[in-house]
Amino acid sequence: MSLADGIQFSSSSAGVGGTTTVRELTRLERIGAHSHIRGLGLDDTLTPRTSTTSQGMVGQPRARRAMGIVRKMITEGKISGRSVLLAGKPGTGKTALAIALAQELGTDTPFTSMSASEVFSLEMSRTEALTQALRRSIGVRILEETEVIEGEVVEIQIDSLAPTAAESGKTDKTGRVTICTTEMETVYDMGSKMLEMMTKEKVSAGDVISIDKASGKVTKLGRSFSRSRDYDAMSSTTRFVQCPEGELQKRKELVHMVTLHEIDVINSRQQGFLALFAGDTGEIKSEIREQIDAKVLEWREEGRATIVPGVLFIDEVHMLDMECFSFLNRALESDMAPVLVIATNRGISKIRGTQYESPHGIPLDLLDRMVIVSTVPYTAEETRQILAVRCEEEDVEMADDALELLTRIGMETSLRYAMHMIIAASLVAEKRKSSAVEIEDIKRVYTLFVDAKRSTQFLMEYQGQFMFNELDRKQDEEDEDDDEDNEGESDTEKDVSMKE
Repeated sequence: MSLADGIQFSSSSAGVGGTTTVRELTRLERIGAHSHIRGLGLDDTLTPRTSTTSQGMVGQPRARRAMGIVRKMITEGKISGRSVLLAGKPGTGKTALAIALAQELGTDTPFTSMSASEVFSLEMSRTEALTQALRRSIGVRILEETEVIEGEVVEIQIDSLAPTAAESGKTDKTGRVTICTTEMETVYDMGSKMLEMMTKEKVSAGDVISIDKASGKVTKLGRSFSRSRDYDAMSSTTRFVQCPEGELQKRKELVHMVTLHEIDVINSRQQGFLALFAGDTGEIKSEIREQIDAKVLEWREEGRATIVPGVLFIDEVHMLDMECFSFLNRALESDMAPVLVIATNRGISKIRGTQYESPHGIPLDLLDRMVIVSTVPYTAEETRQILAVRCEEEDVEMADDALELLTRIGMETSLRYAMHMIIAASLVAEKRKSSAVEIEDIKRVYTLFVDAKRSTQFLMEYQGQFMFNELDRKQDEEDEDDDEDNEGESDTEKDVSMKE
């Protein structure tokens, strides 16, 4: 996490003197393990870029190009119901590839990310948890036509209450708003509700607004370019738009993007749309889902809606059991199935809940449906580039020789351990009042925090002093087996001698 401080000034004066209030605003930014990922870092020909502007991705050229092809097929709607397996050693960028795919798809394509262990921790059946995840990854783009009034606000007039009306307790205000386009200008009367909407949106003269005639909702589209040179105080984020052309009243096509899971929740709970904010949605009956699927298909035939298959990403997929794998195998055959992207770092291992071994801990019938994208270990130069990107993301200045030492540590231990050392070394350097991380800071952190290899070596040396020591128990069992074997051999020798 990093803190960015800003200063906001507000002043008020009375007569000649005045008071100035200074308030510090602290903005909290989350820096995660993959917050530096902006995309796959591919050009128009799906060739991985090797420069520093590769959207945070370093190395893995074949895997990035393969995921670029997957992304292109997803956006063109040609890969619905398919599955992709990301397989590789720990720390080779499998999750980073999935996050980069999500960044490339944008907000128009639903992307659901989950860990396989979540299926067993939810208070619902495993198949229901997977069903909700699958339907959360399928979007429905609903088209709706409505009449709107769109134009630039010329003037807002609020009628003052008459003295008799004010004394009688009447508080309803009325007013008029003048709205224009490039071709016409019209004055509209406003009631108290419309005035309240205008006040809530902070609409003033020079704003371009849109009013929905059916609901009365007021939306501020931006500030007119004709007012861009005014001396009014405005924010740096003010958006300038052109004054609308043509008539004021026009029919506009609105697009609403929802997921099948959101439609399920709205139609299965009494509180309707508010149920989405309740958290635990519980199990949803299959009859409701069948009715919703039939209605969505009907809307698609009428041209009122389009189905957008998204992506479901399941990390550590080897944690699923045979029941979950069988369900996913069947779900991929559905007409409305998303693209399934799964990741695992296992080799040939047992399928959970069984004694059968399979590649990656996945049944062979499901593995046969997948296209497999493999990741390879990073080279020393790629590790150095990744650490440099992380230093920039965490706003840490690091000397070149310190970065070389950190790269060597990352190659000998693990990339994740080296990445964790960056912010710790920065704090050590800050303590000795240095603006950049030096070699001595890296050495200091290396002695304070041990990696997995050194921790294992420590356990091997002092294993007898730890509780529930498995190595001692295994050694005792081996000794007992040896004693039994020796006893069996001695008995055999006695029998032979007696026969003689």
